[in-house]
Amino acid sequence: MLFNSIDFFIFLIISFALYWGIFVKKIASQNIYLLVISYVFYGWWDWRFLFLIAFSSFIDYTSGLKISRSTSQKEKKRWLGLSLLVNLGFLGFFKYFNFFADSFSEAFNSIGYQFDTLTLDIILPVGISFYTFQTMSYSIDVYRGKLEPCKDPVMFFAFVSFFPQLVAGPIERATNLLPQFYEKRRFDYNKAISGLKLILWGLFKKVVIADYCSIVVNSVFENYQDVSSSALILGAVCFAFQIYGDFSGYSDIAIGTARLFGFDLMTNFKMPYFARDIAEFWRKWHISLSTWFRDYLYIPLGGSKFGKWITLRNIAAIFLVSGFWHGANWTFIVWGAIHAVLYIPLFLFNLNRNNLDDQTGLLPSFKNMFSMAYTFVSVTIAWVFFRAETVGSAFEYIGYMFTKSFGEIGVVGEATYNMWFIWIGLLIGLEWLSKNDQNPFLLIKKYKVALPIRYVIYILFIILVFTKYMENQQTEFIYFQF
Repeated sequence: MLFNSIDFFIFLIISFALYWGIFVKKIASQNIYLLVISYVFYGWWDWRFLFLIAFSSFIDYTSGLKISRSTSQKEKKRWLGLSLLVNLGFLGFFKYFNFFADSFSEAFNSIGYQFDTLTLDIILPVGISFYTFQTMSYSIDVYRGKLEPCKDPVMFFAFVSFFPQLVAGPIERATNLLPQFYEKRRFDYNKAISGLKLILWGLFKKVVIADYCSIVVNSVFENYQDVSSSALILGAVCFAFQIYGDFSGYSDIAIGTARLFGFDLMTNFKMPYFARDIAEFWRKWHISLSTWFRDYLYIPLGGSKFGKWITLRNIAAIFLVSGFWHGANWTFIVWGAIHAVLYIPLFLFNLNRNNLDDQTGLLPSFKNMFSMAYTFVSVTIAWVFFRAETVGSAFEYIGYMFTKSFGEIGVVGEATYNMWFIWIGLLIGLEWLSKNDQNPFLLIKKYKVALPIRYVIYILFIILVFTKYMENQQTEFIYFQF
């Protein structure tokens, strides 16, 4: 069930009405209801994977209780190990089995040994990379003593499967989301309205920005050997905005939907394309993942406590694992390596925490404008590896960007390239004006726009989203494949 589908909005309206109309009296009934609708939501893709998420939830629920009741550190470690083994085992099998099998075979073939590849026809369960990390954070935090184990199985299963962020995040921490299931939710009109505004903004980024940019991106990347340098550059830029609109749009819809049910999810994006260096970019891009790796991998590896060489190793590990988390392809690992190469010089010269302040003023300073442009170009070039089918084709694409004739941009699909500048320009303008606010619709309140004009603006955005949806129809979110 896609967020940008009619099915989802029918599901959301019915679920919302029943939640606040019937299941509002007791916490237990609210949590049971959330568990049921979350399993309906997830089972919409493939009901067979419900057994997988249920088994993973059972293991982590049991492990949490056993860890808290264990009297020895050795026993605690065993139960934590079981939780990590099951979660990483499922993730490794479904997502990486064929990758390792192919890589193993290619390695032997390269030195003259013929080795038949053993691959399986494996379907990747939607959202497995997200909910496995969420449940692992629970087990680890219980082991560390930061969180009391959940003794209510319904509550815990509802936490793991909470449908707004189940499929593509944000990757919630148990310390933030799980305690909210202990509290009775009461309808909050202001929270619900802010949720609806965030859903509308997320749909705008997905349906208008990402889906429109995808037409350009698909056309250019599929024919990159035959188009001009200017078209290649535009294809890369459009992909940067496609993946941002697609992923941050999903996060906005997820956070907005959670608010409709009385929950607060963490912010996952803070307008990352206004970042002035790569360190600031990662403080603003996919925040739930970058902070997860920081707290559960970087710091346990030693963080920055044991000298620069160990810290450099840890930084490289974080970026490489982050790339590998995104997909079973060398392109993602190279993408992570590029970000490591961009980040390490900042660390070596103690510049990685230079841009912690929020930008102010109507226009950026010349220095900030140059820094933002440099960072965006660096990130955009790295995105080519993220989008390309192979590492070789990514290098070839980038090479053509700088060696082919500039030429005409041309026409893609049924519309000219000029349309993309309109929508991207609107996105950049609204986000810059709202700076680090999560939702540019807050500008309406900030500038005290008259009520009738507010409604006109909302209606225009709804019409725009609906019109573009009817033109392009529903498309999957990019991060569903991760």
